[in-house]
Amino acid sequence: SSDSYVVPPLVLNDFEANLGQFKVHPGGLAWKRQGGGKTIEIDKADLTSVTWMKVPRAYQLGVRIKDGLSYTFIGFREQDVSSLINFMQKNLGISPDEKQLSVGGHNWGGIGIVGSMLTFMVESKQAFEVSLADVSQTQMQGKTDVLLEFHVDDTTGANEKDSLMDMSFHVPTSNTQFPGNENRTSAQILWEAILDRADNGSGSSGEAVVTFEGIAILTPRGRYAVELHLPFLRLQGQANDFKIQYSSILRLFVLPKSNNPHTIVVVTLDPPIRKGQTLYPHIVIQFETETVVQKNMKLSRELLDEKYKDRLVESYQGLVHEVFVKVLRGLSGAKVTRPGSFRNYKNGYAVKSSLKAEDGLLYPLEKGFFFLPKPPTLILDEEIEFVEFERHGAGGASMSSQYFDLLVKLKNDQEHLFRNIQRSEYRNLFNFINGKGLKVMNLGDGQGTSGVTDVLQDTDDVAPDPHLERIKNQAGSSEDSDEEDEDFVLHKDDGGSPTDDSGGEESDASESGGEKQKSSKKEARSSKPPVKRKPKGKDGEGSGKRKPKGMDGEGSEKRKPKKKKDPNAPKRPMMPFMYFSMAERAGVKDSNPDLAPTDIAKKLGEIWQKMSTEDKQPYILQSQADQKRYEKESAAYRAAAPVDVDAGSGNGSD
Repeated sequence: SSDSYVVPPLVLNDFEANLGQFKVHPGGLAWKRQGGGKTIEIDKADLTSVTWMKVPRAYQLGVRIKDGLSYTFIGFREQDVSSLINFMQKNLGISPDEKQLSVGGHNWGGIGIVGSMLTFMVESKQAFEVSLADVSQTQMQGKTDVLLEFHVDDTTGANEKDSLMDMSFHVPTSNTQFPGNENRTSAQILWEAILDRADNGSGSSGEAVVTFEGIAILTPRGRYAVELHLPFLRLQGQANDFKIQYSSILRLFVLPKSNNPHTIVVVTLDPPIRKGQTLYPHIVIQFETETVVQKNMKLSRELLDEKYKDRLVESYQGLVHEVFVKVLRGLSGAKVTRPGSFRNYKNGYAVKSSLKAEDGLLYPLEKGFFFLPKPPTLILDEEIEFVEFERHGAGGASMSSQYFDLLVKLKNDQEHLFRNIQRSEYRNLFNFINGKGLKVMNLGDGQGTSGVTDVLQDTDDVAPDPHLERIKNQAGSSEDSDEEDEDFVLHKDDGGSPTDDSGGEESDASESGGEKQKSSKKEARSSKPPVKRKPKGKDGEGSGKRKPKGMDGEGSEKRKPKKKKDPNAPKRPMMPFMYFSMAERAGVKDSNPDLAPTDIAKKLGEIWQKMSTEDKQPYILQSQADQKRYEKESAAYRAAAPVDVDAGSGNGSD
């Protein structure tokens, strides 16, 4: 169009995972990552140079800005070159320069240093270039060699298997580009030129601008010393050490915990850091809310005035999480998000819920939702197709009357189900979601809708809720349906439920809000059949007097004694749910210390019912292995048992 020029998806900075769309407009340049995430916007006034280069199978655009940063966009087509050059000349007043790539494979040439970029040239063609801002340390090796060591940016591991660690330049004493003298060799002159432009504020000396000791980090879990350097953030723990470039930080979140002495600060990254095979797009830091600290910045007055004016000051004093956020925002330039207008029924900022069998807090924000602490899940409003309030599906009617679930469906068909939300949170949560203009789906098509209405309706509320009225109207005559609620039908692959081994206890899942059972199916689940009284006979039998236990109609014979269990018999196999309960019971108890043992069992049952077959697979495999063990031991037990003994008689011979 006349006011902007858009090209097909491009790669940013040689990372194939960084595929996005590039746009040129009269105000500058913009690049947005495909599928959401990082967005780069470069103002026209900040541009210092733009260059073109032909690279294998595509064209490359190099952009440098005033603060020394450099961006490389790869993937332009040949037909884009002339169109973009004309557009930039006309609307931005910039004429991109053409550069040529050296493909001869020579490893000798000249060095050019412009700003913070070092370029290695071979016969006036560029072989490669590196940013001196990424240099952590530079030193002389002998009299003719200069060694450069680079910051280990743990975020690059998410996209690249290899990272540049160091390189060495050999500078002969006869070098004419950096002529030496009696006191300094040519290599020393190059070293000093690199030292002036490298990250010598914290890289060469290794000193941090400010350090926060003993900080608890929930993801990746551990206690770390958090060091804020000029170009990067460092997390130094006993077992792990992460370095994260500030350019990888997307946003900071400050999320207080209600009625809790802690505040969570989340550092969102793109690309994420990697620990083994696990990627961490969010660093979840937990601070003690009431802790007050005073921190002095280890920066010169000149640097504060020139580079960080209006962003940093010499000294900070205040709550530890506020000081941390102010310094990190000043160094990285990242934006900060705090809770908006949402309040729960206790005037807090979040609602308690569960995600993927993990209990946590769901923060409804102005532009999305954030679930913490594990797994940290950020959902932006622009990614949401619809939300749906659902009936709490497990634990019986007594539990369903207290809790509900919230399903969030994304435009990419991914779903997030937040479970076990208290009924008292419904009104505030619904009003907030509805006020943001998000699509709220109807709660079913009549199937189980009466149960959902019972869950979400708060009998203490007098004001009518149009959303609940709509649900009631949808339910209609289904409130009197005799059909069993499908929410409580055990899946064939579940391999058991919390009530499988309960013995004499009966699950109350067949009841609904205290209503009487109506269907024949529900009557069949009663633990005791109705007692039928015999009519009174001539002999007085059936007169209403109870018979002594263990007596028959004649009052003479005792009941057959219960068979004793053989201590050598093999132990029966456990169902998958029992393995799951053994593995998760301690965690549920720690997260809910006030729950009684019976409530813990119910909660485990809720988690199990909601788990997918894939999530249940480890416990199913354990149960199958135990079943094979039982069958093998049973065969051996039966083979060893004497055949001439009547095991069921219970009488011995004298």
